[in-house]
Amino acid sequence: MSFSSEQQPGVCAEPAAPTRGFVFNHSMLRVKDPTRALDFYTRVMGLRLLRKLDFPEMGFSLYFLAHLPADQAVPEEAGERTAWTFAQRGVLELTHNWGTESDPDFKYHDGNAQPQGFGHICFSVPELDAAVAWFDEHQVVFVKRPDQGKMKDVAFIKDPDGYWIEIVEPGRLKALGR
Repeated sequence: MSFSSEQQPGVCAEPAAPTRGFVFNHSMLRVKDPTRALDFYTRVMGLRLLRKLDFPEMGFSLYFLAHLPADQAVPEEAGERTAWTFAQRGVLELTHNWGTESDPDFKYHDGNAQPQGFGHICFSVPELDAAVAWFDEHQVVFVKRPDQGKMKDVAFIKDPDGYWIEIVEPGRLKALGR
């Protein structure tokens, strides 16, 4: 079964041959306190830390996280694991600029306050109601619960830096946008 993109103005019908093999690897969020952010994304969201890279000369660290199948083989050697990390799909990069965690007034723009820009990242979950209960148990802040607003069966939560995370159960979205 082959897939053709939905047709909309501006959509290229067939990807150009030189783009074959391109993989969307990661999106990056800046975080104030890596300990809080890593706790949230590993404990509450279930991601695994694939690799940490430090850049002392520039004063920042990068943390690459993703969901991995239980049987996924991950290279032990640091260089090989770095290359492997940059070959994965659906990776979240957290960037920590050193010293921000010590400044009580420091805050990143979440993209949803004015002026709006970046909006959110999204996690698909097997059961939305169970995920909502899990987030409630862990006192996660909700922007929108699945039964609120005009768009039902979609939740939005906030991470420790205030970034919005959309939570969806794919099977409940079949009528979305119709």
